[in-house]
Amino acid sequence: MKHDRSKALFARAERVIVAGVNSPVRAFRAVGGEPPFIARGHGARVVDVDGNEYIDYVGSWGPAILGHAHPEVVRAVQAAAGEGLSFGAPTEREVVFAELVNQLVPSMELMRCVSSGTEATMSAIRVARGFTGRELIVKFEGCYHGHADHLLVKAGSGAATFGEPDSAGVTSAVARTTLTLAYNDVAALRELVHARGSEIAAVIVEPVVGNMGCVPPEPGFLEAIVELCKTHGAVSIFDEVMTGFRLGIAGAQGRFGLTPDLTTLGKIAGGGLPLAVYGGRRDIMSRVAPLGPVYQAGTLSGNPVAVAAGLATLSLLEPALYEKLEALGARLELGLASAAAKAGVPSCVQRVGAMITLFFAPGPIRTFDDAARQDKERFARFHRGLVERGVYWPASMYEAAFLGAAHTEADIDRTIDAAAQALAG
Repeated sequence: MKHDRSKALFARAERVIVAGVNSPVRAFRAVGGEPPFIARGHGARVVDVDGNEYIDYVGSWGPAILGHAHPEVVRAVQAAAGEGLSFGAPTEREVVFAELVNQLVPSMELMRCVSSGTEATMSAIRVARGFTGRELIVKFEGCYHGHADHLLVKAGSGAATFGEPDSAGVTSAVARTTLTLAYNDVAALRELVHARGSEIAAVIVEPVVGNMGCVPPEPGFLEAIVELCKTHGAVSIFDEVMTGFRLGIAGAQGRFGLTPDLTTLGKIAGGGLPLAVYGGRRDIMSRVAPLGPVYQAGTLSGNPVAVAAGLATLSLLEPALYEKLEALGARLELGLASAAAKAGVPSCVQRVGAMITLFFAPGPIRTFDDAARQDKERFARFHRGLVERGVYWPASMYEAAFLGAAHTEADIDRTIDAAAQALAG
């Protein structure tokens, strides 16, 4: 493969854009080399500016469940754009969109549209604090909820100490309002909530983690979050920006049969355009302005073009699509595990529905500490090998890969062959 035009564009970008990219993982610094600059996408494939074509498992980091440039979604966007790009006023389409979200995710009795997953989680936490009158938030290591200050927090020296800033620019005072626990540690969660439940406004969690690789919840973990929050008057928040509509028509909460107090959605909900949603119990969401004292606003919230993309995407989701994704995921999971075993590479494959990760460490991977023990150099070589063989895989060992409805069995088999060669190298 030739990458001359991508290299030239990257050099230009580095002069005017931070690190040459508008989101850190795109810089490929974790895997070495330079990123291909994508020119277009169609179905399960993307094509870079040098004309190289790749089977895509990034899927815009989750939204492309139908594949790139799905004709019905494109038509909906074009029609909406022809009517006007933004009004800063209510439109009929956003009402229809909210009604459909409520139908698909019944726990979202009342909701508000925003423009990004970060906005959604930030707003949900503010509402939880306003509703409970409490300050402390509990999150779990390895779960990413956007780049709001109080969510960029790592664990302190103990299992349930006050957090410490995980980014420059986050103040210690803000970090101290966030408590961090290990994902899947029910005992530590129970101990913390029983000790400090009256101070805790919310517990926020990725119900299936995608930001330390695909890590599923162990039996009873999510149930404990919902139960403990209910018992102690805190708000349970399922961050389904990634899992919403990906793990099933009702997301992870539908897959596991649980009802959180609040939910955040994004990615698939926006069909690839900047749109996210937060919502849940009517009594909690009724605290949001202008009904209540919790302020949140946005010029582009409920943008008509983004809502059109989201509505068109959600309208195309059906049980048969998820059956296909499950079958394709199982095929890829088996193939990757077999290829790694034949290459003698210590690894494990973890998958939930259409989310999958090949971890370069023995499994199971239950926590961030487990994920961090991976062989970083081996992953980097694997990633470079895939890209050179026409497979576009997430450029971080901490990111899940995504399957979409446009993938075929032939795509999966070609990916497995490429992975086997990359692992042998």
